Amino acid sequence: MRKTAVLIGAALAPVIAVSLPAASASAHGYISNPPSRQAQCAAGTVACGAITYEPQSVEGPKGLTSCSGGNSAFAELDDDSKGWQVTPVSSSTQFQWNLTASHATSTWQYFAGGQKIAEFDDKGAQPGSTVTHQVSFGGLTGPQKVLAVWNIADTTNAFYACIDVNVGG
Repeated sequence: MRKTAVLIGAALAPVIAVSLPAASASAHGYISNPPSRQAQCAAGTVACGAITYEPQSVEGPKGLTSCSGGNSAFAELDDDSKGWQVTPVSSSTQFQWNLTASHATSTWQYFAGGQKIAEFDDKGAQPGSTVTHQVSFGGLTGPQKVLAVWNIADTTNAFYACIDVNVGG
């Protein structure tokens, strides 16, 4: 009898495993205003692939400089010729993150023109569902691609978003 129960259990295990829901993505945030590239995908402003359905999922190791966070499934976010909507902004602009799950945060970083233009240190605090930063572009003007990075305090990963803006435009 015991042998039969083991055989039945072994036969049912693959069926049960396949019928269980898949784990959700571990990434949970993107810039919603001004619209980031993934926000534009989700809104249908630009035709995109998988990122359309999960704009919050651009996660990768800390220290990357790509819009896709090094995730090949979201590589089209790295394509500067895709027709991204460019938002006119002033020399100091607010960036709003939309967080679908919050994580203990070390820093929020903003890069443009090949340099870091702002950093905000949360010292491990857990943010709410939205986070807004006032970012100054310093002397940068004209079209800029902003790379926004949300560095998580208790993992080696970060969330990435690129925003196309025209400073002073």
